[in-house]
Amino acid sequence: MPTFTFEALNEAGKSKKGTVQASNSEDAIARIRSQGLYPTSVREQKVKKKTAPAAAGAQGGAATARKPAAGKKLSEISFSFGGVPRKQLTTFTRQFSTLQDAGLPILRSLQILEQQQKPGLLKGILDEVAEDVSAGSSLADAMAKHPKAFDKLYTKMVAAGEVAGVLDEILRRLADFLEKAARLRRKIIGAMIYPVVVISVATLIVLGIMVFIVPQFQEIFDQFDTELPVPTQYLISTSLWLGGPILDWLGAPHNEGQMIPGAVYILFAPFILWGLLRLVRQSEGGRHAVDEVVLNIPVFGQLVSKTTIAKFTRTLGTLIRAGVPILDAITITRETTGNAVYERALQKVHDSVRQGESFAEPLRQTKVCDAIVTNMIDVGEETGDLDKMLMKIADNYDDEVDTMVAGLVSLLEPLMVVILGVMVGSIVIALFLPMVALIQQAGAM
Repeated sequence: MPTFTFEALNEAGKSKKGTVQASNSEDAIARIRSQGLYPTSVREQKVKKKTAPAAAGAQGGAATARKPAAGKKLSEISFSFGGVPRKQLTTFTRQFSTLQDAGLPILRSLQILEQQQKPGLLKGILDEVAEDVSAGSSLADAMAKHPKAFDKLYTKMVAAGEVAGVLDEILRRLADFLEKAARLRRKIIGAMIYPVVVISVATLIVLGIMVFIVPQFQEIFDQFDTELPVPTQYLISTSLWLGGPILDWLGAPHNEGQMIPGAVYILFAPFILWGLLRLVRQSEGGRHAVDEVVLNIPVFGQLVSKTTIAKFTRTLGTLIRAGVPILDAITITRETTGNAVYERALQKVHDSVRQGESFAEPLRQTKVCDAIVTNMIDVGEETGDLDKMLMKIADNYDDEVDTMVAGLVSLLEPLMVVILGVMVGSIVIALFLPMVALIQQAGAM
């Protein structure tokens, strides 16, 4: 009979490890529960197979290196970079929940879903998860080996569902969580596409005018013996700096000795800035400093703050509702919040809860959340409905984010038109000021 190692909690909440003999993982869980324990991890001990002689092993290793894994066609072996797309993972989770609700065994459900997948990363991962489950591993442990598809939040919720026997319900909640998070992300990205495109096109148009049009006017001005107005002088100097060697190639006046056009610096500035931010965020202090600055940016910082609060309250509420212990839930939420300022705040909350104190008070002291958030969490703790309160906070902040995004988009449209009009108008005025002076000179002659 197989032997299973387990980790469990007793009635006092203390962790305990041990082994138990059982026919399968379900029988092992039942035997552990009969001891008055609440299992959190159950896995079968692997029996080491006897190895062949060294020479045979070397030959076998060479054969394995030459051939793909047994049972797999070469066309089924895929190479993938990055993780599994969130949309694909959400669809899988929803289908998995439906199969579990229908009463199918976990292994059979995995096999069905693996067969339905197109060749790719998720298909290969599901095949390996199914193999581990058939070998006696728990579903959560099998999924935890593949962080590109199943993150810590996902595997912890699955583990809680296995222990409580409500895996179908947990998977349904996971699918809902993934869908709402993806919906919020799509709204923010969709709202940013329009201003980014307009700003990019406007920048290219202005650079084109400065590099190719303004130098032509300079050639006209050089034919007349007149002093140019100050705005025109600044405009021409800027144009020469932006054009550089490009103007030399076109045979137009330019700054002698300039090797790189200034336009190159402007075009590559966003990429350089992005690279510097990535470099600074490599350290914990740098991440906190950058996130602190972002949160203090007018309007945009408020949007980031509301989005982060909606994310961490929904994550924490989903974990608590799934039955994950509060300390583990806070740790997972802290690791997935994506903002160093809120990570530190949740760490203080974790330390407070571990010492037997409340959740709301240390969060209130960090001053990273509005009073309504801490007050609703306080009420949730008193009534025992903390998960419900957290989900309500997330829903409210999702609505506020939608309203803010719509307001920002409606504000950005006229603002960009005004800025573009001022830039083009300034160029036109600076170019025509000398023309007016020349016309006045011609009239006086």
